[in-house]
Amino acid sequence: MLVMKFGGTSVESAEAIERVARIVATRQKHGPVVVISAMAKVTDQLIAMGEKAAAGDSGTALEGLRSVRERHLQTARQLLGLRRSAAVAPRLETLFAELENFLRGLMAVRELTPRGSDYLLSFGELLSSLIVADAFVVRGLNTCWVDSRECLVTDRTHTRAVPDLLATREGCKKKIAPLVLSKRIPLLGGFIAASAEGIPTTLGRGGSDYSAAIIGASLDAERIEIWTDVEGMMTTDPRLCPSARTIEKISFNEAAELAYFGAKVLHPAALLPAIRQNIPVYVLNSRNLKSTGTEITAQAPPSRDMFRAITAKTGISIVNVVASRGVMVHGFLRSVFEAMDRHAASVDIVAISEVSLSFTIETKRLPAALLNDLERIADVTCENEQAIICLVGEDIHGKPGVAANVFNTVATAGVNVRMISQGASEINISFVIRENEVPNAVRHLHEHFFPAAPGISVRNSRRRTGLPAPGGLRNRKRPSVNAKDGTAARTKAAASLS
Repeated sequence: MLVMKFGGTSVESAEAIERVARIVATRQKHGPVVVISAMAKVTDQLIAMGEKAAAGDSGTALEGLRSVRERHLQTARQLLGLRRSAAVAPRLETLFAELENFLRGLMAVRELTPRGSDYLLSFGELLSSLIVADAFVVRGLNTCWVDSRECLVTDRTHTRAVPDLLATREGCKKKIAPLVLSKRIPLLGGFIAASAEGIPTTLGRGGSDYSAAIIGASLDAERIEIWTDVEGMMTTDPRLCPSARTIEKISFNEAAELAYFGAKVLHPAALLPAIRQNIPVYVLNSRNLKSTGTEITAQAPPSRDMFRAITAKTGISIVNVVASRGVMVHGFLRSVFEAMDRHAASVDIVAISEVSLSFTIETKRLPAALLNDLERIADVTCENEQAIICLVGEDIHGKPGVAANVFNTVATAGVNVRMISQGASEINISFVIRENEVPNAVRHLHEHFFPAAPGISVRNSRRRTGLPAPGGLRNRKRPSVNAKDGTAARTKAAASLS
């Protein structure tokens, strides 16, 4: 059994869904379970509709609904033909009617609560998964649509719910496993779930990856495939550095670190269930049916380069907290951390001295109330428009001169470093610079640490197939996870959801 997740760009149009159907057809004998995201940009449109409706702008909200409705109905007609799409239309129209009623309710109460937001955003995955399921059937795939809210069970923390893994395992064994055993292809929407009481919840933006990993772990899958619009994980963002190349193999710990520090390919928590179950994860390109992508396993072979990859996380603020004169030093740090805990502040990097502390946090997640609390006990300054550069690789601490090499390269680029973090993790070196200096810094670092070898293409010349040889899924021996490293990776990724 394998779990295949397809992101929004993989199902953004009739043409894209045709490709997805062809990809799934190649996996039929391996017992696929398919997880589908909302069509590209639909989640953003739903958010905009909700905000406009709550603000009383009924015209804009309903116009957005009309646009989303027509896009889905047109895609259904293109994929299914007039007769079949007419048979599917009533189910889609029922969802659009529910969505319109909800928006009109928002216009009346003028408030969009977190619970309401989860209900609103669930429509994206429900609509896309229903259309894709029927498209698969028309193309000869024995597919059965499954409501993921009946399988994925969470707590009642709306917008970023925490899965109940035991209840979810039971739900998946009951709803999904029998379909696979009967040679059918279960297809469900990612990202959405429900509490034990049946109240709709979501796993947060990018949660379809997480859904796929949770389902894969619950069903003891042999592998999890994350299909997206890029050729696997890259040595850096190709938009910043055109010479970026695909990483063939990477460890769970390295991939989780990259995801946490800005790599867009994976959701930061997506690897946690796979790490626990030792399930290999493949990141593949849905626009290339022969994609070999990136393989993520417990342990990866050593890289020929000093690092595995470089990533950048923008939209960061540095908060500097300095004890006021006359304030007792004893208890200062405890007071700061207690304030951060009260406001559930998820920080990236912390630098500490006896009477001062600096930390980084995503600007959009910096609570004003936290700054107010800190100002009662210390002098506080905040620097916005910062970014974190993170270089990831196994056994960095075992390579002498690594830090000097990194910062000499950054200095050569004329970039000023504001904060440095090394030692908290054995597999990364992180530092903070101004956001507008990111492209320059990343290009210089990539050119220095990932030089193109003469006569070798950007991708390693050795090729491998998208799937193991026949029988490989069943016979594959899973590698063991280093307990210490696995715990560190789980802690880091879990922190990003707090």
